Amino acid sequence: MRAKDIVFQVKQAQSGSLRWLLVFWMFLISSVAYLDRVNISIAGPAIAREFHIDNVQLGWVLSAFLVGYALFQTPGGALADRAGPRRIIALGVVWWAVFTSLITVLSPGTANLLILLLLTRFCLGVGEAVVYPSCNAMVAAWIPSRERGKANGAIFAGVGLGGAFTSPFISYVTVNFGWRSCFLISAVLGLVVGGIWYLIARDKPEQHPKIGQGELELIKAGLPGGKTAKGPSLPWSYILTEPNILAVTFSYFTYGYAAYIFISWFFIYLNTVRKMNVKQSAAYTVLPFLAMAVGSIVGGWISDALMKRYGKRVGRCYVAAGAIALAAVFITFGSQLESASAASFVLAGGAGALYLSQSAFWTISADFGKQSAGSVSGFMNMVNQFGGALTASLTPWIAKNYGWTASFLVAAGLCLAGAAAWLFVHPERADQKVPATA
Repeated sequence: MRAKDIVFQVKQAQSGSLRWLLVFWMFLISSVAYLDRVNISIAGPAIAREFHIDNVQLGWVLSAFLVGYALFQTPGGALADRAGPRRIIALGVVWWAVFTSLITVLSPGTANLLILLLLTRFCLGVGEAVVYPSCNAMVAAWIPSRERGKANGAIFAGVGLGGAFTSPFISYVTVNFGWRSCFLISAVLGLVVGGIWYLIARDKPEQHPKIGQGELELIKAGLPGGKTAKGPSLPWSYILTEPNILAVTFSYFTYGYAAYIFISWFFIYLNTVRKMNVKQSAAYTVLPFLAMAVGSIVGGWISDALMKRYGKRVGRCYVAAGAIALAAVFITFGSQLESASAASFVLAGGAGALYLSQSAFWTISADFGKQSAGSVSGFMNMVNQFGGALTASLTPWIAKNYGWTASFLVAAGLCLAGAAAWLFVHPERADQKVPATA
């Protein structure tokens, strides 16, 4: 081990861990956000029966969330940069708790019921859109560059945990207490986690009354270029034309396309194509989400470790490229296996491999965004959601006309394109001066 690494670890041990408490709380917020996002997927059949809507109309309701979520990623990130991520995350949690619970006051006799359902889910998407760009703004201010892989890996492990936890939890509550109870419980959980967040978080380390001097110095010294995250905002003309940001954003589009196959279609694929019964399908559907949680954490650790030893290009870019390419391999072979259970495990491995790269996207966007990390990552995640929206409509069309194997092969091909995009990213250019917003 090199001398400077030993010195760093000694300082780290003496510096406190307030930043990791905030990372842990962002992980919890991420988990609850995902619970609020997908609870309607599990409770949907019960809602459809009570409200007398068919599957097509239920699909519109599900899509309404994604439209609001995608469209407000960039504004949400810009808002976090301007008003501060602590306040915006807390406001977002209250917002989505309100719109999560509003669905429970609707009834079959409500006038314009379908329109109200669509508006409620759209507004929920608007509220949740601020979460990850705001978290990235927190990471940009609080987490030294060499630790950002682990931090983002932990935050996005909440997606996997939320996905794995949602199905059994919401199913149990819906069966035993009715579908309205699961929405009310989700809202209360959000308010509790969000309220504690507002009490313990601050936008900048130097604003926090409990931070130790050692941890404060460690954070400031570890920011890109050894600078704080203060300064003028980046102009949108720079964000929308910077080649490194565009390459990462394109890769995240392909990532979103592949990830949403597991999020949106995996249960249906196992049930209708692989001929598993409902219980088996529900059990095997948990596998990709568990793999996502593990992959997110492991990928963050690997990325940080290789970055410390070989630099950002290896630790961020090559790790992301290799992970997404590996996901393409798993998806290709898993879709062609004869055994349904073996295919489930291999395809879940593809989801896990995909999430090995998750932290790299958000770390690089924070490095390039600096004081505008929320805006940069919001733009990136908006394009990611468009990839997910494309999956929602294109995957069943491909499956209907060419078979489900073709649907997975398209996702694998996009993964290879996304992996290649990382080879054009040069993290060292994040420290170059850029023009500030007038």
